[in-house]
Amino acid sequence: QVQVVESGGGSVQAGGSLKLSCVASGYIFGRCGLGWYRQAPGKERELVAGINMITGTKYTDSWKGRFTVSQGNAKNVLYLQMNSLKTEDTAVYYCAADSPIGATGCRRYWGQGTQVTVSS
Repeated sequence: QVQVVESGGGSVQAGGSLKLSCVASGYIFGRCGLGWYRQAPGKERELVAGINMITGTKYTDSWKGRFTVSQGNAKNVLYLQMNSLKTEDTAVYYCAADSPIGATGCRRYWGQGTQVTVSS
């Protein structure tokens, strides 16, 4: 069973930085990959950045340049470095670990989320 745990959220002033961490226990990194998502108040959950063994790293354009996703030496560890934070970055940030099912399917495991609050 895959378990996903995020950490590193908190409160920061606009312009500051935070680094989120995600550990996916029982998970083997592969074609389905890992990703960071966020859900702002009143909005749907959306992809921030993801990485898998087939296509590498991809970012949603909105955060390209300010946010950087990386893996630890252990491939089941994922980081999100967030710089130049803005008040609109306030959201719950979730890590997702996608495990392969069959030849082409993936099953997603979510973490509990970590709150990021950016104040002006």
